[in-house]
Amino acid sequence: MTAAAAPAVQVPGSPRDWNALLARYREPSLTRSLVQLLTTTAVFVGLWWLMLWSIDISYWITLPITIVEGGVTVRLFMFLHDCVHGSFFRSEAANSWIGSVIGILTFTPFRYWRRNHVLHHATVGNLDKRGYGDIHTLTVKEYLAQSWLGRLGYRFVRHPAVYLLLGPVYIFLLKHRLPIGMPLSWKKEWISILWNDVALAAVVVLMWQTIGLTPFIKIQAPVFVVSTIAGIWLFHVQHQFDTTSWKRDERWDHVDMSMKGSSYLDLPQPLRWSTANIGLHHIHHLCSAIPNYRLLQCQREVKEIPPVRRLTLWQSFRCARLAVWDEEAGRLLKFSEVRKR
Repeated sequence: MTAAAAPAVQVPGSPRDWNALLARYREPSLTRSLVQLLTTTAVFVGLWWLMLWSIDISYWITLPITIVEGGVTVRLFMFLHDCVHGSFFRSEAANSWIGSVIGILTFTPFRYWRRNHVLHHATVGNLDKRGYGDIHTLTVKEYLAQSWLGRLGYRFVRHPAVYLLLGPVYIFLLKHRLPIGMPLSWKKEWISILWNDVALAAVVVLMWQTIGLTPFIKIQAPVFVVSTIAGIWLFHVQHQFDTTSWKRDERWDHVDMSMKGSSYLDLPQPLRWSTANIGLHHIHHLCSAIPNYRLLQCQREVKEIPPVRRLTLWQSFRCARLAVWDEEAGRLLKFSEVRKR
């Protein structure tokens, strides 16, 4: 006698249905948001003081602390990310103000990044609307249609060493400082970039006049490297994995892309804290209004959420070489796989 089959999970099909199902997780808690913000800021400041104290003893003591501080910086950026979606505070003004201040610490102009990130959520996995929040991705047909120089250039920008090492320099030190490729009509975003630049310049001058420029650079440079590389890697593996999904505009669907085009990055607990549970990226894309501290609760309690692509930290490293989308097979391929076709 065979066991009875488990009943099929009824999955809501529309964003409106999902919004109703997830409504109880959308409400920000002022207490929890403030506790997160204040405790993380205290850790951030405390580690800065510790690095400044240790630098006079030995830089080899300072460097390991910068790695931890880089992780704390990523966590602060995730609070900015919640502010972008209006999920950290109920008040739009509070989200904007806190997000802008965190943007100074993370080299990110708040309004500019908010506009681009909202577009990312509206177009992720859409082959006809690429370019917002995703690493530049070509289809097999587009890649093979390139000249040899074009293919070489694409292979260059998609090399992990390039997008992980040069990518942060381009994005955070150039693109976020100068409105590269931004429409002139985005006036608030232009002002956001200018405000962020002025604030960063003021911080540098303050550090120069207090602790000295050399100690500041010796501390901030490795923190910048660790936090920005970690941030870019997160954005990469959340959508660039083997079984991800890309569709043409007429077939694109928000719920489908949330479930199939976003990964579940199952990280060890310290990294979950550092990334504020953003590894539950499918749930975040399904309902971006859910605060970071309710994502795990939502995953545990909402049984209608179907299984999605789960990646461990080790498995995520295998995504580094995936670069070309095969529309026919519905898979992201390595360059070596393209040559075999």
